[in-house]
Amino acid sequence: MFAVALTRTLEYDGDITVAAICTTAEEAIAALSRVRPDLVTMDIDLPGMDGLKAIEEIMSSRPLPILVLSAQVGASSESAAAAALAFGALDAIAKDDLDLRDPAGAAGAAFRQRVKVLCRATVIRHLRAGLKARPAARGAVRRASVIGICASTGGPQVLARLLHVLPADYPVPLLVVQHIGAGFTEGLADWLDHTARLPVAIARDGALAGAGAWIAPGGAHLKITETGRLFLDRRGAAGRHRPSGDALLKSIAASAGRAGIGIVLSGMGTDGAAGAAAVRRAGGLAIAQDRESSVVFGMPKAAIDLGVEVVLAPVDIAAALLRLSYEPLPGAR
Repeated sequence: MFAVALTRTLEYDGDITVAAICTTAEEAIAALSRVRPDLVTMDIDLPGMDGLKAIEEIMSSRPLPILVLSAQVGASSESAAAAALAFGALDAIAKDDLDLRDPAGAAGAAFRQRVKVLCRATVIRHLRAGLKARPAARGAVRRASVIGICASTGGPQVLARLLHVLPADYPVPLLVVQHIGAGFTEGLADWLDHTARLPVAIARDGALAGAGAWIAPGGAHLKITETGRLFLDRRGAAGRHRPSGDALLKSIAASAGRAGIGIVLSGMGTDGAAGAAAVRRAGGLAIAQDRESSVVFGMPKAAIDLGVEVVLAPVDIAAALLRLSYEPLPGAR
């Protein structure tokens, strides 16, 4: 019944064709060479091979855009959907949030537009391989008080690989804004906490930004104060995104100055570009992910267009992070 309703919604305008409906992951993988789809929609809970193994198999052998439609029942399902994004799926939507009753409505049109954008995205092969940072070039070690990372489509897999490289005692706090479907942020943090060596958790208002990765919760801008405390702003202008990468990176520019680091990873749109430019103007280090490794080059390109000059592949971003020397914010000492 869900497949029938999904097909009706996708094909409503006549410019999307559902080429095949498969009942198992094994059937879908076998059909790829024959059907040659532009995109696959997939649940996580499947009979036989589960969705995570199927995504890993597809992305390592015949990579293509994958949209996860998750039942989102409980924390385990949320973590599984987040893991799917880290394994290479481009996006995740909770089935309960997808209204298939009215294909002609605004929600149906927005969903079809989202699918069309994902169909055009670049995908990355061989996600089974871990990221190993290249030895950093010799030179002065840069001081850093805080690292801000913002990402959207394609970001979770790069974020997961970057965090995997960092040691458990990595001292510089990492603050993360990841655009993700409603209800999946906690699952992403939980999954990353189990796979990374350093601690990963949802940011708490007023907490001291200590070692680890702290992820902005849904519906709140994550900022850092001059005293090194985290501030969750639920009232500030939302713009297109809340949490916003711009809000995070601008707060880092204001509080850390030359010791601030801002990183813009793969994603649609322009969020993070203005914030990264602010970090650069304050004397900090602003980095944009390169085009070749980005699933969607929109956010990094926007940052580059605003003056961010350091453009790196993920392996070189990892090397840059490993060369940082921690310097607490002046107000936190």
